[in-house]
Amino acid sequence: MFDTIILNGIIIDGTKKSRYHSDIGIYNGNIKAIGNLNNSEAKNFINAENLIVSPGFIDIHSHSDLSLLVDPGGESKVHQGVTTEVTGNCSLSPFPTGKASPEILQKSIVGQILDSDINWKWKTLDDWAQNLESNGLSINIAPQVGQAALQIATGATKNQPATKKQIEEMKFLLIETIEQGAFSLSTGLSLAPSIYSSTNEIIELCKSISQFPDIFYATHAREAPGNQFKMIEEAIQIGQQANIPVQFSHIAIIDHRFYGSGPKMIRLFEKAFSGGLDISYDIYPYTAAGAGLNQAVPTWAQSGTINEYLKRIKNSKNREKIKSEITNGIGGLKQKWSNWIISDIKNTNNKNILGLSIEEISHQRNISPAETILQIIEEERGAVPTTVHNRLESDVKYFLSHELAMIGSDGNAISPNGFYKNSIPHPRFYGTFPRILGRYTKGNKKILSLENAIYKMSGFPAKRLKMKKRGTIKINNIADLVIFNPETIIDQATFENPHQYSIGIHHVLVNGISVIKNGKHTNAIPGKVLRRGKT
Repeated sequence: MFDTIILNGIIIDGTKKSRYHSDIGIYNGNIKAIGNLNNSEAKNFINAENLIVSPGFIDIHSHSDLSLLVDPGGESKVHQGVTTEVTGNCSLSPFPTGKASPEILQKSIVGQILDSDINWKWKTLDDWAQNLESNGLSINIAPQVGQAALQIATGATKNQPATKKQIEEMKFLLIETIEQGAFSLSTGLSLAPSIYSSTNEIIELCKSISQFPDIFYATHAREAPGNQFKMIEEAIQIGQQANIPVQFSHIAIIDHRFYGSGPKMIRLFEKAFSGGLDISYDIYPYTAAGAGLNQAVPTWAQSGTINEYLKRIKNSKNREKIKSEITNGIGGLKQKWSNWIISDIKNTNNKNILGLSIEEISHQRNISPAETILQIIEEERGAVPTTVHNRLESDVKYFLSHELAMIGSDGNAISPNGFYKNSIPHPRFYGTFPRILGRYTKGNKKILSLENAIYKMSGFPAKRLKMKKRGTIKINNIADLVIFNPETIIDQATFENPHQYSIGIHHVLVNGISVIKNGKHTNAIPGKVLRRGKT
């Protein structure tokens, strides 16, 4: 007897090519039969007639490291069909702490995407994973280790080269975390403190783990106004010299005056790939980014601890210099402040600015945009989440359609009524995957076949993560599955009202257990913290 039989489904198996009608039998969390199971017995039956049955979607670029602790149901992602979140991106992971206290790491990282009302007690990946699993979670997590955490743990947070001792300590912590099952090292090279690292420092870190099987390097690249190739060339150089595969994070063109064209950028990937480097990139299907307000501030000003950063801002001489650089644009890239929208605040006195642009707040306070930015950073004591409208639909479609692209939301698994309910997050938290399936696989916006789109969400990221039993529908694979209506699937989240579930997802199974049943969350918590080489 099976635990569950899915009947009459249209199977798209995550390989980019296959589509066929079949039943699927699930037992003990695994796919045990694919074929005609009409006469078989099961505890549960799911009628999937006229519906697509696909592998669960793997979000290759998420920031749910803490959000699943406070919102364990992960509704915003589960209702998209996501069954695994890849965390620790952009150099930000909540471990390891090394000799530093968890409190130090928390104060340095919270606000930079990772936020919660939980006091951190853990020091290692193992400790963090135990917290998550004992609390329960509805979807799986595949953790990466962030370079910023390594820097904070070793005190290498200043705008200067890391010492030899600091590099050795970082390598020790990195290897220890990889041995505990982290899938990769990630960097955030336009964010402090990751930005202070030289290319050679990162190569040295990557070399220290390149001997591990199934490992890779993920990078939120440096911003390079005036040279759109530099950020890609650095990622390629690191991969080639450290002999490690590369995952390039959330590719985009944020200003054509400085970043050129998509085809010219992608030719660098194609050349490196044809030369033997295992390189790919991820993208989300929106014309706006999510960014911390710190990214509008020169990085030299952010050197050291949060207290040192805030003290530097208060210094009148520094403040004028910082404001001048903000006004003129970091690297000469001037910003349109009407495009920067405050998406979350911690200081309750700032409720009135949530959802407003920097330009609007500037007018409200009768001060310059640069002074507005510094005041908000002071009031919020550090990073402030924003949504930034800065991209073109034509570029998004070009990057989505390329064979080296996979899908990552760059968002968190959250709940409309949970910890983030009073924020105005980027709609990608709720809509990324159905947006692609509902908008870009049919009609006049079609750029992908349904099979190819699903591959970019399942089989391809599973290949990057070297997951041998997830990402495809095969006998003995783990039953992470999505059942959806290809005619009705679509995102509903908007920039103005993001806390809206996508529609068209009928069922989601995680490790063989129904988490979404007939469109409703079951409150089941079968999720696991996955480990490299054991998935």
